[in-house]
Amino acid sequence: MNWKQKDHDFIWHPFSPLQGVNKPLVVERASGVYLYTECGKKIIDAVSSWWVNLHGHANPYIAEKVSEQLYNLEHVIYAGFTHKPSIELAERLLKILPENQSKIFYSDNGSTAVEVAIKLALQYWYNKGTPKSKIIAIGAYHGDTFGAMSVGERSIFTKPFFRFLFDVEFIPFPQGTHDQEVITLFNSICQNGDVAAFIFEPLVQGAAGMRMYSKATLNKLLDICKSHEIVSIADEVMTGFGRTGPLFATEALSTHPDLICLSKGLTGGTMALGVTSCSKRVVDVFQSDDLELAFLHGHSYTANPLACTASNASLDLLLTDETESNIKRIEKMHQAFAKKISSHAKVSEVRYLGTILAIDIKSDGDTSYLSEMRNQIYPFFISRNILLRPLGNLIYILPPYIISSDELTEVYDAVDDFLDSLN
Repeated sequence: MNWKQKDHDFIWHPFSPLQGVNKPLVVERASGVYLYTECGKKIIDAVSSWWVNLHGHANPYIAEKVSEQLYNLEHVIYAGFTHKPSIELAERLLKILPENQSKIFYSDNGSTAVEVAIKLALQYWYNKGTPKSKIIAIGAYHGDTFGAMSVGERSIFTKPFFRFLFDVEFIPFPQGTHDQEVITLFNSICQNGDVAAFIFEPLVQGAAGMRMYSKATLNKLLDICKSHEIVSIADEVMTGFGRTGPLFATEALSTHPDLICLSKGLTGGTMALGVTSCSKRVVDVFQSDDLELAFLHGHSYTANPLACTASNASLDLLLTDETESNIKRIEKMHQAFAKKISSHAKVSEVRYLGTILAIDIKSDGDTSYLSEMRNQIYPFFISRNILLRPLGNLIYILPPYIISSDELTEVYDAVDDFLDSLN
């Protein structure tokens, strides 16, 4: 059966034009860091399948736990009912999140976790009787639903919808040399009494180009928020669950956010689930029996028991000494490789944090997401049986934590060969 042709006939893939692209590879199965295709390829998943996979594909421990749950309770309406996997997960998350977090609100992906946070922040002021409408952002990528697009950078991803997005006050990305100017501008904007919230990806912006900035600058921005009682929202959809080293990037901050958005690695890459954790400060404003002050938001698959079970199993694995050791090992290897290639003639910048390594390739042309370089990078690595999906002229490596040193070295060697091929 020609599965590729059927895919072409029936499927609309994300982030892809309907014409002019190669037919996608058909994955028949996966195990550990490898994807096995119907044409016999064995591909290292060096980007954790859009950054979701922590413990390797088809992880037997997670699969066993989900299978057991499937025969017990697959789903139930989450209004008026609850279940043990969701309660256990909420309790466990609150034990490892920053100490100011008080309650967990479930949704079903990263975009909806952000939507929930935006709505909570705006309704916070509504419930207080002092409605505020302005949101400050740093121009990252926060998702593809309308609220998430509105607080994200205006780009090719959102261009068709510009006139439908609500206004947001964007501050420049803190580059290091101009951080004080950014802080001064931020403080000036916050003087406006209409600022409701500030949303940010802590320390690393993912789809915006794996851009990294200092915790000292972010702490100052959050201190300003605190002094003006502005609700702060940390989008940890990408950075959560060990990606930057600690369990959460916000652990590095001295001032904790009011709302934290989680998804991606939450279930270990098994299925979709979103979480928005809320500080006591936010929760207190909703403590009422007045239905008009309730948060009237939900999803059909809110707190799906299978997804919560997968998350609990993923946490079991994440909180082991072995996983902690693997994260530290990957970080050390990234550091060594970054040092090795930093002086390469074709590298304009290399940076790393935790298990994230980003390499900007020099280019005479466009260096945005539309860069022609992406049409060289992706096929080169696929030909080497490695999945590295570039962001324009940016190569990033963000592997599952179980990747072996030999497998990671194989990825590095392929990067070396690609850079040399550009000379």
